[in-house]
Amino acid sequence: MAQLEGYYFSAALSCTFLVSCLLFSAFSRALREPYMDEIFHLPQAQRYCEGHFSLSQWDPMITTLPGLYLVSVGVVKPASWIFGWSEHVVCSIGMLRFVNLLFSVGNFYLLYLLFRKVQPRNKAASSIQRILSTLTLAVFPTLYFFNFLYYTEAGSMFFTLFAYLMCLYGNHKTSALLGFCGFMFRQTNIIWAVFCAGHVIAQKLTEAWKTELQKKKEERLPPIKGPYSEFRKILQFLLVYSMSVKNLSMLFLLTWPYILLVFAFCVFVVVNGGIVIGDRSSHEACFHFPQLFYFFSFTLFFSFPHLLSPTKIKAFLCLVWKRRIHFCVITLASIFLVWKFTYVHKYLLADNRHYTFYVWKRVFQRYEIMKYLLVPVYIFAGWSIADSLKSKSVFWNLMFFICLFTSTVPQKLLEFRYFILPYVIYRLNIPLPPTSRLVCELGCYVIVNFLTFYIFLSKTFQWPNSQDTQRFMW
Repeated sequence: MAQLEGYYFSAALSCTFLVSCLLFSAFSRALREPYMDEIFHLPQAQRYCEGHFSLSQWDPMITTLPGLYLVSVGVVKPASWIFGWSEHVVCSIGMLRFVNLLFSVGNFYLLYLLFRKVQPRNKAASSIQRILSTLTLAVFPTLYFFNFLYYTEAGSMFFTLFAYLMCLYGNHKTSALLGFCGFMFRQTNIIWAVFCAGHVIAQKLTEAWKTELQKKKEERLPPIKGPYSEFRKILQFLLVYSMSVKNLSMLFLLTWPYILLVFAFCVFVVVNGGIVIGDRSSHEACFHFPQLFYFFSFTLFFSFPHLLSPTKIKAFLCLVWKRRIHFCVITLASIFLVWKFTYVHKYLLADNRHYTFYVWKRVFQRYEIMKYLLVPVYIFAGWSIADSLKSKSVFWNLMFFICLFTSTVPQKLLEFRYFILPYVIYRLNIPLPPTSRLVCELGCYVIVNFLTFYIFLSKTFQWPNSQDTQRFMW
């Protein structure tokens, strides 16, 4: 069975890479000049490729650290030495974009390794499910599209997944180092390095919690009763656990590489005067709580075979009726957050090349009441996501949702790219779905990708005041 799984994996990876190469060729023919954010990234990478690393050569409009450019130079420069290619060829737009295609291959392999590590291997069918899950996430539309442009998404995903994998294997120093590499691609990736530390802490807390429960069972102590009894028990346990110097010392010894990384990040923020480098005016942090609701909707849309079913809807409605007071409070709180903390970034309204422009214009902007009417959908989506993670411990869920909150809420701009990493982490950790659902999910992703690429490559347009060709994209 293991040998057969190896054949399936090789076939899936080879076919995906072949299709990606064909799409890359189509992109290269259609896009001979930098497009969208590439107008900043590609010239900067070419300056690095030519050996111009001084700060005076840095484009002030770039807001991320130079991880992508440094890795790109490390990949393309040896090609000029090995094959004797000229600097014009190795530093060309096509070669630099191809670096992301190489990252996509690495991401495919890392996703497979993560599924093997995260998901239990106790069923004969699980090998097919793992391969299908890997293939599905590898062609996840929002991520897959940016494999063909010179953006930070593919490299950012690669180092974050690699750090997570090393964390799962207990190689925490390596994990923290890879987390630093991810931070060099995008500063907010520090959150997912913290998530790796949180995973370690959650593991230890779960072990201690199980021991505590077993101890109480053996001693036959009277259980805590009343509303929120489970919450009070966990809170009491956490307080007692955190008061122990022995426990804190153990956690520090396990997570010190991540603590060191967070300390370095804090030094960077102090020295830099903020998280963003370059143009900060368009990347101001705020309490944009509806971003969490948008992520729930995004996840519900792309994981609908696993999150949306008559059984799920029935279970949710039964729970709402059973705990109607709680859900009334949650609904009112959500409406308040939508009312007081909805922000509309100037880029969202100004750039009609992004799908988010049309989502906002045709859904949220058309009718003012629409953002409130969608609150029940947000609540269902959030409940369904939490329900799909019930196989994970309460401490793991706590760490995940804290990191999810931290990575989404401070972002003022609604952009689907910001949801890619938390979505992939979420999708990796739900139980392996049945094969039929995976095939449905994969089929939907293929259709969405086909439409996205067709629209991007074929349905071009021009602005009235510009001769440049414009294209629709995520």
